[in-house]
Amino acid sequence: MLQDFLIKQGYTKIKLHLTKTNHFEIIAKINGVKGLFILDTGASNSCVDFYTATMFKLNVKESDVKAAGAGATDMKTQTSKENKFTIGKWKKEKVVLVLFSLTHVNTALTNHNSRPVDGIIGADLLKKGKAIIDYQKKYLYLKL
Repeated sequence: MLQDFLIKQGYTKIKLHLTKTNHFEIIAKINGVKGLFILDTGASNSCVDFYTATMFKLNVKESDVKAAGAGATDMKTQTSKENKFTIGKWKKEKVVLVLFSLTHVNTALTNHNSRPVDGIIGADLLKKGKAIIDYQKKYLYLKL
């Protein structure tokens, strides 16, 4: 069984919840503060909405980089370094997050009767955690 094998290899498992928009939703913490995120293997960077900067205790810097994704392009961004990111038992220090407006994402989610999210967990964190996603059983495995 995959679960038993991965646990023996030092992975932890985190339950994923499938939304009506076919996204996996997950609770995670940034700097000790809980938030709701979607898992997006196609997002190069993990990001949070501008409005969450204070909530997640982020030290924010302006950025010249423009973001694009999910039907929106050329969006203003900010960055925040040195953050602690926790998903279940998995923890990572010194995480860099990109901040930009997730209004377009949250509008799409709420239009399909899904909850708005605080951010997106992207490929950067998934790679750091050597992530394995069990789509059938709806679990995310991260290497401790």
